[in-house]
Amino acid sequence: MPTYTKSQLALRNGQDRDEIWVAYQGLIYDVSRSRLWQRGNHYEHWAGQDLTRELDEDAPHNSNVFDKFSVIGRLG
Repeated sequence: MPTYTKSQLALRNGQDRDEIWVAYQGLIYDVSRSRLWQRGNHYEHWAGQDLTRELDEDAPHNSNVFDKFSVIGRLG
């Protein structure tokens, strides 16, 4: 499984490329196909970032929300 830096993840924010990625608990997920992420953000959360802290503190759902997305790498 490839490892990506935070800088590489930041490029996949849905603004400059068609790729929309987010990281959670060390894994990077491709959320490009989700209608909820089409503009690079989902409510108060922005793509291209590690969302672990945000989701663990105040998300209305648990980590299972990522089960339907492909893991494309690790955050290094």
